[in-house]
Amino acid sequence: MAAAPIRLRLFASLREEAGWEQQDWPWPDQNQPPTPEQIWRSLGLTASLDDLRIAVNFEFAGRQQPLQPGDELAFLSPISGG
Repeated sequence: MAAAPIRLRLFASLREEAGWEQQDWPWPDQNQPPTPEQIWRSLGLTASLDDLRIAVNFEFAGRQQPLQPGDELAFLSPISGG
């Protein structure tokens, strides 16, 4: 049985650049779980991961946090305002 996909979400300018807001990311066939950084690199978007916030299951997370099947991974661009 295949593992549950990761729900991938993009916000603000990231969503605009990619042309989508959310999609299911198939669980990779590899020995170690993927990290947000690995998934971000595979998207090919122009923003630097250093400038983004990462959330896993609605909690801020690090770029090397191992993901689990069925996790929701969100990339959030910085928000400015006053």
